[in-house]
Amino acid sequence: MTMNLLKQIAGSRLPVSFYRSEDIDQVRILRAAGLVVALVPSPSNPLSLSGSAAAAQVLAVTQKGREELAKFNYPESRPPRWRNRSARFTARPRSYASGPSQPGSARHLPQ
Repeated sequence: MTMNLLKQIAGSRLPVSFYRSEDIDQVRILRAAGLVVALVPSPSNPLSLSGSAAAAQVLAVTQKGREELAKFNYPESRPPRWRNRSARFTARPRSYASGPSQPGSARHLPQ
C-alpha cells in the first residue's frame, strides 16, 4: 500500500499534499524509511503521539526511493509519446528531371 503511494508521488508534479489521515501516516512511513523528503506536522497531542495532523507535503523522492521504485519496474519502459504521432508535415519530391536543362533556362544551375 505504501509503495503504491510512492508510485503515485513519483508520477505526480511535486510538491504534492495529502490531507487524509491514512495518507499522512503512509507519508510518515515513507519519510522514516528515507524514500521521500516530506513535511509532516506533528500529531495534535504530542504527549500521546495521537490526534490528526492537518496535512503532509512531499517535496521530493530521494535516490533511495527511486532505487526502490526501480525494483518494481517503475516507471515502466514505454516508447516516447512523440514516436506514436503521425507526421504533421509531408514532403513531396520535386521533379527536376522533367527535361534537359537549357543553358539559358531558369532550371540551369551553374557547376
